[in-house]
Amino acid sequence: MKSIFFKTLAVGLIAVSLWSCKKDETQTVSNISPAGTLTTSATTLNLVQSNASQVAFTLSYPLATSTGYVVPVNTSLQFGLKGTNFSPVREVAVTTKTYAPTVTEVNNMILALGGKVGTAAQIEVRLKSGAAANDLTYSNVITLTATPYLASAWVYVPGAYQGWNPSTADSLISVSSNGIYTGMIAFTPGNLEFKVTPAKKWDVAYGDAGSGKISSSAGDNLKSPDAVVKQVTVDLNAGTYTIGVPKEWSIIGDATAGGWGNDTDMKVTNDGKANIYTIKTTLTTGAFKFRFAHDWGTNLGGSLSTLTNGGDNIAVTTAGTYTITLDVAAKKATMVKN
Repeated sequence: MKSIFFKTLAVGLIAVSLWSCKKDETQTVSNISPAGTLTTSATTLNLVQSNASQVAFTLSYPLATSTGYVVPVNTSLQFGLKGTNFSPVREVAVTTKTYAPTVTEVNNMILALGGKVGTAAQIEVRLKSGAAANDLTYSNVITLTATPYLASAWVYVPGAYQGWNPSTADSLISVSSNGIYTGMIAFTPGNLEFKVTPAKKWDVAYGDAGSGKISSSAGDNLKSPDAVVKQVTVDLNAGTYTIGVPKEWSIIGDATAGGWGNDTDMKVTNDGKANIYTIKTTLTTGAFKFRFAHDWGTNLGGSLSTLTNGGDNIAVTTAGTYTITLDVAAKKATMVKN
């Protein structure tokens, strides 16, 4: 009798154990909705700088959801130039069912993707949804047409070379307002340190965060390696900076202060014209030429009204102070005696 009881108990325990294991193996499945249909309020966009703060267009779409075992689902909008298969891509994470960028935001995005100022561009946009990289779905693709405009922007470089005064500091220009600024700074011996400010004041200042990085919370000054004119480039998108040989236009010749051995650098004008360079300088009788990046590989000479690559020296017959303006695209220049 006792033996039968223990046998019965053992069989019961085994059954319970097997039932428990089977229950533990039951899994709950997550069901994630695919990316829905994307719609737009307009496909042809009118980008006008005077309307920079206005809404350019509105995209509407459903947000992806998760049922069953609920997991986080991410939804984003992807933008790319037509024909590039979204490479490069600009991606905007969204948490609401509409996205209404301003004219400025659309203009800057097109330029950052590689669009050209004054040239109609076609931009594709799609919705991307998913909970993991291997479980992504995409919506229909909409093509937008817009012509970006030139919207130059500047940051400033106060430093030891000019007395640390933001109001009089040299500037770096972003001719397309894409967050990348560049310009030439003339560093002098013992005055190599500087910072970068988005305005002509100390409210926000970017310093050295190490390894080519900048940060508005970094306390260390940025520093040029040499006491000469340097090309300074700041990328506020990536938070980086570089200092190198000027990749801009200059004048060189025996009529200039540096002679034929040293360039006198010109500056991009602040009127939003990317290919217009100017300089006010004293010239002696003699000659000069324009050249790019301190290198004879690209130089302009000959008649000021029709400059040619590798052309003749430009004669200066009367010494004095001149304002020289170079239009790179038109290959012409002017010299006005002050």
